[in-house]
Amino acid sequence: MLLHLPIAILTTLSPIPVSDTVPKFDIVTECRFEGGSSKVFDRCHHDEAEALRQLQAEWPQFSGGNKSVCLAEATNGGVSSYVELIICLEMARDASNTTSPRAPLGGQSTRPTQPEMSVVDSHE
Repeated sequence: MLLHLPIAILTTLSPIPVSDTVPKFDIVTECRFEGGSSKVFDRCHHDEAEALRQLQAEWPQFSGGNKSVCLAEATNGGVSSYVELIICLEMARDASNTTSPRAPLGGQSTRPTQPEMSVVDSHE
């Protein structure tokens, strides 16, 4: 009976721990990395701050697996972006919410078939 206990424990552990809170990024560094004028920096800072507010409101609705994948993508290259994180999470959520049309059992298509057309030679 206790032989199955380690298996039960291992299946409940996540391979990549994901926090229940939005990660902390240094948006000043991110926006400096973007380069450009102070106007570009200000726009970047505004976009990152807005993305952070949106993430804080929506964070619980995203799945742990999507959080892990998107967090890795948003922090790739040593620069972290809330904008990239929210875009990735929304795309992953939307992709899992869409249902693809399935072919009916038996492999037959439900598309209406068009009648075959024959070419008649009028010179006969």
